[in-house]
Amino acid sequence: MQPVRLDKFLSAALPNETRSAIQRLIDEGNVLVGGKEQRSSYRLKGGERIDVSIPPAVNIETLPEDIPLNVLYEDHDLIVIDKPAGMVVHPAAGNHSGTLVNALLSHCKDLSGIGGKLRPGIVHRLDKGTSGVIVAAKNDLAHQALAAQFSSHHIKRIYHAMVFGSPSQDSGRIEGNIGRHPTDRLRRSGSALYGKHAVTRWRVKERYERISLLEIRLETGRTHQIRAHLTEAGFPLLGDPLYPDGGRGNNLRDPLLRKMICSLGRQALHASTLGFMHPSTGQYLEFSTEFPCDIKQLIDYLKNCLSCSSH
Repeated sequence: MQPVRLDKFLSAALPNETRSAIQRLIDEGNVLVGGKEQRSSYRLKGGERIDVSIPPAVNIETLPEDIPLNVLYEDHDLIVIDKPAGMVVHPAAGNHSGTLVNALLSHCKDLSGIGGKLRPGIVHRLDKGTSGVIVAAKNDLAHQALAAQFSSHHIKRIYHAMVFGSPSQDSGRIEGNIGRHPTDRLRRSGSALYGKHAVTRWRVKERYERISLLEIRLETGRTHQIRAHLTEAGFPLLGDPLYPDGGRGNNLRDPLLRKMICSLGRQALHASTLGFMHPSTGQYLEFSTEFPCDIKQLIDYLKNCLSCSSH
């Protein structure tokens, strides 16, 4: 046989292991060639004895928590959740418990682990204040396949946002780099010195007095992309605690409407639809959810106001 790299040989011999997992096995001394550790680049000539030891996934410090979840779909590869507003996706400074990961560690009894750690694979994230559909992987192969779809922008993602203002056109496209805001490290901005390319498509679904309901389709998935793009386009989201509305909320004439927006306590943004190819079967899956109660109540109120004013 022609000499072949050790990592390539193992990738073919172990189809259920990802390339990163095989690299980790080699690096951590779990692969022996003729009783000796070798590098990934070691070239096999044929006839060598290769011993592979696959260690079980180790527990992580994050603790399982019995938190109720609205599960839209689940199998041995992945789980799809309708995340409520207010839930943080991943533990971080200031949010070590009560997160989606804590809940999934308790709910999922068949995690094989991601990157050697017994945890769900968070492929994409929704901001704490954003509600809607999110998918997580249960194993390395599913995580890698889903991540590749997100990276190549082959995921269908539709959001709905309630914004101040009424765009002059019925649809549009916002494109530009997004990076850390020059003066506020918590925000993102198109005026950042360094940023990543971001594209947001929007379409007006409904127009109310001084407020519009937009359908958003993402071509990229940058942090705070929708919030930053729409704010800088002159259409800030209702209730957003981080991105300023320029006094639009205080200038609304309807006191009850002002109160409803203030009581949101979060940006009026909902991840309505998520579509992707199943990492194992190749079948296209799509999941959609209704508006949560706080956004639905706002829409119903605005529709009623619009109806009354037309009579």
